Amino acid sequence: MMSLAWPLFRITEQAALAAWPQTGCGDKNKIDGLAVTAMRQALNDIAIRGRIVIGEGEIDHAPMLWIGEEVGNGEGRRWISPSIL
Repeated sequence: MMSLAWPLFRITEQAALAAWPQTGCGDKNKIDGLAVTAMRQALNDIAIRGRIVIGEGEIDHAPMLWIGEEVGNGEGRRWISPSIL
């Protein structure tokens, strides 16, 4: 079975790298949007069939990965719920 430790690290790293140039711009949703786009792209590069089960966007209307959104490239053997993102 594939370890997800490195891919999950990469997702976090990609989100941070996408958002940091805009740090301090005063537009929280812009920064969130950049991070979420990077997270989605990185998630879709992983050989999983996953589904998002929790998110914070509903609380503050921020850009987000949607609850129920399917992620991964679909090549995985089972569904995982990347709720730790």
